[in-house]
Amino acid sequence: MKTREQKISQVTIVGSAVNALLTIGKIIAGVVGHSGAMLADGLHSLSDFISDIIVLVCVRISTKGRDDDHDYGHGKYETLATLCVGVLLLIVGGELFWNGAQDIRACLNGHTVKQPETMALWAALISILAKEVLYHYTAKVGKEVSSPVVIANAWHHRTDALSSVGSAAGIGGAILLGEKWVILDPIACCCISVLIVVVALRMIGPSLNELLEVSLPADMENDIMRLALEVDGVKSIHNLKTRKSGPNIIIDAHVVVDPDITVLVAHDISTNVEKSIRTRYGKETQISIHIEPSEEAE
Repeated sequence: MKTREQKISQVTIVGSAVNALLTIGKIIAGVVGHSGAMLADGLHSLSDFISDIIVLVCVRISTKGRDDDHDYGHGKYETLATLCVGVLLLIVGGELFWNGAQDIRACLNGHTVKQPETMALWAALISILAKEVLYHYTAKVGKEVSSPVVIANAWHHRTDALSSVGSAAGIGGAILLGEKWVILDPIACCCISVLIVVVALRMIGPSLNELLEVSLPADMENDIMRLALEVDGVKSIHNLKTRKSGPNIIIDAHVVVDPDITVLVAHDISTNVEKSIRTRYGKETQISIHIEPSEEAE
């Protein structure tokens, strides 16, 4: 049976191979086919390829266990990779919007902009099919291994598919409607760029929160409290602290028990709390429990 790292590596390698082929094909089609939208689409695929390399490197590091320098493991390298993918998308989206806006301005000022050719349209259609299949495959693996960076990369594939839809619409309109409608190509380019920026911001936000040690959502913390209180011998729980490290959760809490029980019984209660939480949130969940007597808590 394949390990988590092997599954992530396999889906990323497949994605990088497809992205490399699409990047070359779309950039050639954009240049030869005189399509700014297709050239932008090709650069988007190039960012996909670069993000695949980032994922391969960072996930390999993140799967390492704890060591002397990383008491909580290397999970945040995966978060860092997600942030890098998001920032890369943001830069690409901004650049594409600027280029498209310049071409729109040129068209409105009466400057001649070359009409795109049919090969650019075919490149867009092939890209839509390939990237949508790649999205479903990558998203499935990302959910199976609970990897935010793989899921982020899946959405990167989908944004490429959607950008190709915009490219196809703009290029197709410019070809079918004639030279007067060549402006549709840069308009499509700008629409694609806005979509890319939105997806990028949705990746960057959660990644920054995790790197800045933001607590888990209130509903998750309430669920953790509930699981702990359901364990026999737990009188109350307080001083709960939570955060994420890549796909894993880190929890610190004070558990209040009867002051008259033995250390051994208190230890068993603590162990049962840990088992209950790990059953719910995964065996890699890192939990640190401090036992307190009920009189001290009052």
